[in-house]
Amino acid sequence: MFVRRLRVSLRGWGGVGAMAVGCALALAFVLLLPLTQSRDEGGEEGSGGQGGVTNGSQVRADDCKDSQAQNETLSPSGADGATIDAIKARKGDARKLIVGVDQNSYRWGYRNPNNSVADLEGFDIDLVHRIAKDILGDAKDVTFKAIPTSQRIPAVQHGDVDMVVRTMTITCKRLDDVAFSAPYFKTGQQVLAPKSSSIKGYDATLANKTVCTADGSTAYDAVTADKGTRLPSSVRIKVVPNQLDCLVRLQLGEVDAVITDGALAASQAAQDPTVELKGPPFTTEYYGVAMNSKADDLVRRVNQILVDYRADGWQASYSKWLSATLGTKSTGSEPPTPQQYLRTS
Repeated sequence: MFVRRLRVSLRGWGGVGAMAVGCALALAFVLLLPLTQSRDEGGEEGSGGQGGVTNGSQVRADDCKDSQAQNETLSPSGADGATIDAIKARKGDARKLIVGVDQNSYRWGYRNPNNSVADLEGFDIDLVHRIAKDILGDAKDVTFKAIPTSQRIPAVQHGDVDMVVRTMTITCKRLDDVAFSAPYFKTGQQVLAPKSSSIKGYDATLANKTVCTADGSTAYDAVTADKGTRLPSSVRIKVVPNQLDCLVRLQLGEVDAVITDGALAASQAAQDPTVELKGPPFTTEYYGVAMNSKADDLVRRVNQILVDYRADGWQASYSKWLSATLGTKSTGSEPPTPQQYLRTS
């Protein structure tokens, strides 16, 4: 049965489609090989971050609303503090900013097979290098750790990383667990499906369809909340560790659609010409840099870096990595300049 479904799903794709499947499968297996070991089986904490799970730290206001969650952050400051001092105090080769990223999101954080050194590239990676340069003086002073979607918050809480820069949406729920910077990108959830599909968007055409979302993603939260109300109760949900796994399953015919951030979906559509975005975005979301709840000085520093980056650097990075998939006009993706920083402590 699986072989038959695979043949059906590949029929008419030609060399490009087959290559997409092969590449996607290879990338999916790479997820099992993180760039550096973050934690051992005994649960010992890594050398990064602020050391330890945050217990009961109140990061957001009690009346936080997701529509304003992007403002629940600290005001910018260029000053050092205890967290930044600890990062700078690392010795030798360990004197690096430790950052959780994706290595399989095309044009966001991925390994370019056409690059002989296979360095990580993409929009998120550009931002990481900018932060490293500001804090440590050299854009290359970074240790990247590849982490799945569902492990972004635990990686920050357990001190495995200093921060996560991985297309992570700012929400009130997440603000209970980590601190966020001001937003650096605007997007929204969308549906990705084969061009030949009868699916029209995030609506009744998903009846009796299987949709794929990543564990721990805002897409998963949306689908589970909307099933039986905004979406037909017959919608089936396939949950996977990483977003790229959804594209693989779509290509293999195991699911009918993928629901993810439109910015990521557009990049996936660029990888596979047989799929396309279906319908408009049905949410408005903002990506932020996630950090430990107690790292106030680091949050303020990143916010200051973002002030400068929005003025000089953001547009160049967008043009280089995202204009081909999201369009040359970046107005729909530009993060709002914060008018207020609601978090005071």
